[in-house]
Amino acid sequence: MLNRMKKPMITINLMNLFILFLIFTPYQASAQPYTTLVAPVKKDATTSLYTIILNSNERYVVDLSAPFSWQRCTLHRYPPVACMSTECFQAQYLPSPSCPLPYTKSTTRPCTCMVTPINPRTKSCALAQLTSTNLTISWTDGANPTAKTTFSDRYLSCAPASLFDSLPRGIVGLASLSSAPLALPAQFSPPFLGVRRKFAICLPSTSSGNGVIFFGDGPYHLLPPTKFDVSSLLSYTTLLRNPKSADYFIGIKALSISRNSIAQSPYEGIKLSTAVPYTTFRTDIYELFLKFFMRAMKGIPRTKKVSPFSTCFNASAIGFSRVGLHVPQIDLEFANGKNWTIYGANSMKQVGGGSACLAFLDGGKTPEHSIVIGSFQMEDNLLLFDLDESRLGFSSSLYFERITCGSFNFTTKA
Repeated sequence: MLNRMKKPMITINLMNLFILFLIFTPYQASAQPYTTLVAPVKKDATTSLYTIILNSNERYVVDLSAPFSWQRCTLHRYPPVACMSTECFQAQYLPSPSCPLPYTKSTTRPCTCMVTPINPRTKSCALAQLTSTNLTISWTDGANPTAKTTFSDRYLSCAPASLFDSLPRGIVGLASLSSAPLALPAQFSPPFLGVRRKFAICLPSTSSGNGVIFFGDGPYHLLPPTKFDVSSLLSYTTLLRNPKSADYFIGIKALSISRNSIAQSPYEGIKLSTAVPYTTFRTDIYELFLKFFMRAMKGIPRTKKVSPFSTCFNASAIGFSRVGLHVPQIDLEFANGKNWTIYGANSMKQVGGGSACLAFLDGGKTPEHSIVIGSFQMEDNLLLFDLDESRLGFSSSLYFERITCGSFNFTTKA
């Protein structure tokens, strides 16, 4: 009888050990030696949008503004999220004025969380279900990917086919890199992994190679000529927040051309966007900017304008330097004495036929934001969005170091 009593005790102990193993298994990831994730970024030549590659071969449009990510939902049933859950509140707390959530009174419990994903280019929206899925990405030692890891049950929304208009062909959805709680920087940084809530983005200037996004502290090594941690090049300014938006904003004390200030009054609320291809200025700022730029380009022959640009030049009359066409440098001057300098590679768009155009646009007399820094001005620059410290790191052009955003080695280290 005593022997019969011992068997269930052994079974119970083994079950307890198994349960403890399941409970603590997620924390085993903290034993891995790296705390930085990495993924390739591609430029789409047709739309000038950028895609991050997750789950080995799935492309998601990169967006710095969306409150959550979204994807095309297939016939496979995706798990619904309850409408009174924390994640539902996080997804709904930043509704778009143009895409309000309809009031729905649920007759069943639990009710399903509904959200309104938005196309970043057309601004169209749709009513869709918040759900969850698994996302796979690679760890990195800073120089190469090392091993893949899968994040289970990451929250995003479904999206109908209509939201894919004007976006790159072949994408499966949109990846939010905003400051929102359901954006990827937050969902890739659970406390037990040791991944800091920051990401570094390096947008490629061509569609033929990969750029790179790092999530976490780094290091961020690019090649050639030597293995080089590009975070050492960064200067910093404060990231500004708007409680009604998940966007990233900065403020400058002045804007200058060839070190001559064109405006000393501070500009707050300058938005950074990967959905806007070229930096836009409110009309009064643009006219002043263009006046000073043309004065600095005196003697350079003009050519016929090419849409969407209004000011083009004979490229062969300008000359070339390590950082692009030899045109006046443009500086965003910050209150802490640091400058984000924009050189020819990021200020002049070569449009063929021997012409190069000033890649800044008139955003209209009453835009939502007086200045929006577009993706062309970010290409082959490293930008570090540090959400924990509320600061933006910026390198200016990497061409000075003879490297580009396509210089990360994506060969997996064994």
